[in-house]
This record gives sequence, C-alpha cells and structure tokens, in this order.
Amino acid sequence: MLDVAFAKAVLPETGVVVVPVAEGAALGGLALALDKLFAGGLKRAMEAGEFTGKKGSQANLLAPKAGFKRVLLLGMGKAEAFNARRAEELGGAIAAALAKEAEAVVLGEALDPALAAHIGLGARLRAYKFEKYRTTLKDDEKAKFAKLTILAADAVKSRAAYAPLAAVADGVELTRDLVTEPANVLYPAEFAERLEALRKLGVKVEVFDRKDLEKLGFGSLLSVSWGSAREPRMVVMQWLGVSGGAGADGKKPKKAKEPIAFIGKGVTFDTGGISIKPAAGMEDMKWDMAGAGAVAGVMAALAGRKARVDAVGLVGLVENMPSGSAVRPGDVVKSYSGQTIEILNTDAEGRLVLADVLYYAQERFAPKYMIDLATLTGAIIVGLGHEYAGLFSNSDELCEKLIAAGRATGEELWRMPLAAPGESYDKNLKSAIADMQNIGGGRAGGSITAAQFLQRFVNARPWAHLDIAGMAWAAKDLPTTPKGATAYGVRLLDRLVADHFEG
Repeated sequence: MLDVAFAKAVLPETGVVVVPVAEGAALGGLALALDKLFAGGLKRAMEAGEFTGKKGSQANLLAPKAGFKRVLLLGMGKAEAFNARRAEELGGAIAAALAKEAEAVVLGEALDPALAAHIGLGARLRAYKFEKYRTTLKDDEKAKFAKLTILAADAVKSRAAYAPLAAVADGVELTRDLVTEPANVLYPAEFAERLEALRKLGVKVEVFDRKDLEKLGFGSLLSVSWGSAREPRMVVMQWLGVSGGAGADGKKPKKAKEPIAFIGKGVTFDTGGISIKPAAGMEDMKWDMAGAGAVAGVMAALAGRKARVDAVGLVGLVENMPSGSAVRPGDVVKSYSGQTIEILNTDAEGRLVLADVLYYAQERFAPKYMIDLATLTGAIIVGLGHEYAGLFSNSDELCEKLIAAGRATGEELWRMPLAAPGESYDKNLKSAIADMQNIGGGRAGGSITAAQFLQRFVNARPWAHLDIAGMAWAAKDLPTTPKGATAYGVRLLDRLVADHFEG
C-alpha cells in the first residue's frame, strides 16, 4: 500500500521530485526555485521536449544535479479544468511513472488543498499491486513505490481532506483483493469469513449458512449451489452511522431506519452449471462475484470514514458447478418471495441469487433505495463495451443521482430501458408451467430481460440495477487502475452516499 503524506512547502534538497505544470503556465513558486537551483535546467527541458503542460504530457530529467535522482514534469492540462477527477488522474500518472522508485515528493503548493488530496488518492489507487502468489519475481520486477509526499499550501487541510479518501481507497483495495483471488482460495465460506473482519470498523456482520437459507426458504439462491461441494452463504452487513452502531457512537446497535441498501451478486466461480460455458475464457469467471466484492468495499469505505448514513449491504455467495446434483434446465424452484421460477438456462444464475437477496433486503429493512451490482450478462458488454456499466431503474430520481456520481468518479453509467411489469420486454419471461422463467425468449435484449426478472422482486420500491459485467476487470492499465480488478462501484456508491444521503 502506498503511503501518502502531506508536508510543508519547502524545496527538497535531494531525491525524486514531481512538478505539476498547468498548460501554458510559467514556472512559479517552488518549481521556479528548483529551476534556478538547476541553472535553468527545467525550462530548457521543457523547451527541448516541447513540453507545454498539456494534459497527460511528461518530461523527465535524470540526475539533474548532485543529490537529485530525477525530476518528472507532468502536464495538468488547462488550469480551469483541473478538478478532482483530473487530480486523481495526475496522481495515477505519478504512480505509473515512478513504479520503480521508492519514494517521491510532489511540488503541490500552488494547488487547492482538496485537489492535493485527490492527487494522493489517484496515486494510491494506481499503485495497487496483487503479488501474493508471485514467488519468483526478481528485484527489478517488483513494485517499489512506497511513499509519496505532497508539499501542500496547507498540509493540515490537505491531510484532513485525504482522510476520508484514504478510507475509500481501503474499500477499493479490499474489493480488488477479493475479485483477484482465485476461486480455490475464495469460495463462499471463505468470502464470508473475510467479511467478518469488517466488525473491526464497527460494521454489524451476520453470516447465514445453508441451513439458515433453507429455513428462510431461499429456494432460488440455493438452487444455484446444488452442484457444488462448496456450500452457499449470505452475508448481511449494517453500518448504522445515523441510528447509532458500535462504530458510529459507541452505543449498542439499533435498527436502521430507511437505510440505503446495496445488494451484490457473489458467484465465486461460474461454470454455467449444466448449461456449461465454453472452455475459452472460463478462468475469468472467478470474478463473477465482483458485485458482492463492490458491496463489501463500499461498506468498508462508509464505515472507515464514519459516514453519517444508515446503510446495509447484502451479498449472496454461491459457486455454480455441474454435477449429478446440479440444477437442470427445466427445473422449477420456489423463491423466497413465494414466486416460482422455471430455470431454462443454468448459466442465467446471478439473477436467481439476487432474486432472493433483493426480496429479503426489502422485507427486512424497508430501505429507502435499493441498488444491486452484478456481473450479470455478456449482453451488456455487447451493447456498451467496457466504457459504461448498464443502469436499469424504476426511479428517475435515483438514476440522475447515480449518473452524476458516476461522472464525478469516472465510474460511468448508461441508462438502459426497463418496462413496467407485464409490458413489452417483461412479457418475454412468461412461463408455461411457473410464475416466470429465468431467461427471455432468445438472445435479443438479454441484459434487459435480466433486469426485468430482477424487477419482479422489488415490489416497486425505488431500485437500480447496475450490470457491471464490462467494468469489473480491466484488460489494460487505466489512469487510476492497474490491469486487473477495478473495484468498479465502490467509489461510485460512496460518492452517491456523500452527495445525497449523509445526514
């Protein structure tokens, strides 16, 4: 984990120095003093490399003077457009460029203290590494970037602004760790056990095992687990930042009042079951639990920064495997809601998990809003690629809030159509022998019919479904995300809470 610190703006005498430069701006402050120390070396480097401070541009000076290892000039783009998101991207660029350095100092005294904090957040997010199982890495292959010190105009204010951001980064890192783990290590029981560690942050955690779920009548969720030797779990997490929980004010936890509820699909490995997937790419199905991972991360973030909100997070954890006991195409199961489902495709399993957890969440907690996250359909990737998650909702108000939070954090959403119960797309779920079937009548509109299925378990409560199948894993490095698990949804939902639901 990258250590981010803030210090008084005093010109460093040695080491690695990062100089942010706004487009078209002249060097000033500590940067100008550094240039004078180098006898005009910074300006000459800028001129020689035609460096103007354009967004994303870089110029590198190696060993410019005794004691200094390197100076990295980074373009900030237009000063008036330099906002929190741009600051995070700049921080990400610092971490990427200095991965082989042990530490660096940023000349950030000209920046607003809050923007300096966001540079720290971006650097920490981009510096994430998962090297737990890499036993043969050579020293020159290992990530070494361990400390970033930002020289700020007001170090105290920047430090205070960074504290809640650090809690969000903790949540992101938790999610990335969970999503990256292989399925032989992270199966439902192990996932649940790791979530119990959130109690240290003041989160109330309840774990439901197979017998508990059978007693509740979670026939839909349980059917997905029939073919696996790994038993299912459901985990309920509560952060009572308003009603008063152990982590909020030290008092005995009370009951959440109209909380915001986050629900996550947690299929720790998805073979497709009897409707088995093609072998090519099946290894990616270890991250079919990314929705549950994001719910865990946002609960950790809210508790870590002691958010003034009542929030509940529920995750359904199963493994979908083929075996002699696996659910078959054509089987009918009874969900927790009492509605019956004809299962025509066992690879349409995530919605079967979410159906029971969604209904349980609304029945037990009567949440003001419900938001579920799931790597639900390949169809959403066909439609939106890897630029947006699909957003389906019965609430225009909630959609607007989510889209704004996505734009602010870079975790973008695109609203997709959703029909009223019994109309258009919803009619495709009609079954000849049960209350509904788990897939539509063909490949067309697959992500939409999946959302229509989920809508049958929310009883018109304000709700949004985020299909994050195209966003949970990055095939290449992104500005604040290294290749691999993205933790998409953690920052989005934390921002949603911060902007609209904190008391």
